[in-house]
Amino acid sequence: MSGTTRGLRTDVCVVGAGPAGLATALLLLRSGIGVTVVERAGDLHREFRGDVLQPGGALVLDRLGALAGARDRGCRELGRFCVTGDRGVLLDVDYRRTGGPHDHLLSIPQPHVLAELLAHCRELPGFDLVGGHSVRSLLRDTPDGPVRGVRATGAGGAVEVEARVVVGADGRFSKVRALAGIDAPRQHVFDSDVLWFRVPWPDGPTGTARIHRGAGGAVITYDVHPGELQVGWSLPHGSYRDLARQGVEHVRDLVGQALPELADVVAGRVRSLQDLTLLDVFGARADRWVDDGLVLVGDSAHTHSPLGAQGINLALQDAAVLHPVLHAALGSGRCDRSALAGYERERRPAVEAAFRFQVAQSRMLFGRRRLARVLRPVVARAVVGGPLGPRLTHRVAHGSRPVVVRADLFGTGAVPQPA
Repeated sequence: MSGTTRGLRTDVCVVGAGPAGLATALLLLRSGIGVTVVERAGDLHREFRGDVLQPGGALVLDRLGALAGARDRGCRELGRFCVTGDRGVLLDVDYRRTGGPHDHLLSIPQPHVLAELLAHCRELPGFDLVGGHSVRSLLRDTPDGPVRGVRATGAGGAVEVEARVVVGADGRFSKVRALAGIDAPRQHVFDSDVLWFRVPWPDGPTGTARIHRGAGGAVITYDVHPGELQVGWSLPHGSYRDLARQGVEHVRDLVGQALPELADVVAGRVRSLQDLTLLDVFGARADRWVDDGLVLVGDSAHTHSPLGAQGINLALQDAAVLHPVLHAALGSGRCDRSALAGYERERRPAVEAAFRFQVAQSRMLFGRRRLARVLRPVVARAVVGGPLGPRLTHRVAHGSRPVVVRADLFGTGAVPQPA
């Protein structure tokens, strides 16, 4: 079978079974549109970084009917976000004051979200999953012609998926984006990289996402299912290689200096450098998000720092905005760039605003320069004590532009093929 090529036809081919890809697939399937998802991994049991949902992302999942089941698989609510220092609390934001059913951050393993989205997709007609296959090329009738599908290879041989639209949802190192010739230059606007690891936390949930600034730098902590604490230690961008040469004991000592209360559990859990995961933090935005027969969503279109928990949130909102644009384009029989451009026109300003806010947030909370140290308590007092606080919290939680899931398009029947 390894020498054969299997052919599939569908309305939309989604490349990437992450949150953006599966949410897009489910929205389209609920509207009677056929979807084939091509995913490089053979299963969902791999390591993920994005595991905190802002209220805006939770709202999209809820409207899709996937939030309750994902929560049932295990999660932790985080009702507060705080920034502390050696002299006490600098900032304490109560998410419960945002109101509504999603008045908290939600720490939820990404495999739980993906498993629930995938289960709902499999219940609907017109869905196909091609797992364990990597995209090798885009199908076009001519070198500059519209994209009309993908060719992927895997253990079972080659697969060609013909589709009226291809959605690239394959992450910050998107192969689809590269094959389409769309540039997404890295922007090193964030001063820090992050070392991720988890430690046992038998004291029970803290209910808080916390950033602590100590002598050894800034440390992020928050509850994770089933009963651990996620720890992210920020270090100067590009400095990890020199630290690693000094051994795991040196790294443990630095983390202990940054947050002394964790020193003992870190020493017990982090036994070697292999227990740590380095996340290279950078930003990127693709030059364009749509082309003839092609759309980019989530990290494929725009990459963000993990600081601020915006990546999965923005990805789910991308899917919600793209849904009615694809529905209209497929219904009209025109899937060229002009028919798909409404998605980018609506989402790019919101994403740009989120990106600028993240850069400012990163410099203020993690910056090592004297100006940041001076301004940090001043800004914290302004946020906590005035009307700016609730407005900023709502903006972080939901974005600069409200996103609506077009449930009125669900159950509208199959989109007709063009004549």
